[in-house]
Amino acid sequence: MHHDGTDVRRLTDHPRADMIARFSPDGRSIVFASNRDGNQQVYVMNADGSGVRRLTHTAETNGGPAWSPDGEWIVFNSNRECAGVLMNDRRVRVPLG
Repeated sequence: MHHDGTDVRRLTDHPRADMIARFSPDGRSIVFASNRDGNQQVYVMNADGSGVRRLTHTAETNGGPAWSPDGEWIVFNSNRECAGVLMNDRRVRVPLG
């Protein structure tokens, strides 16, 4: 939408939940979490809602995405198991390039 609240547009239209959306520092992309594939994962899309791409592909829950200040990395929470120990709230970086 515009800064004055006009021209509101819906960017996603999936029956499952899309949540925790954050614009990239340059404003060209949006990272978000979604359970659209049955398990919460991290996705990225263009700021206009096009080009949705899934970034994480695990059986575990991944969410809470955020951009690094330079926009080169995305950090997110994951409950992945590492050497038999559940690593809640572990931060994992996903390169975009």
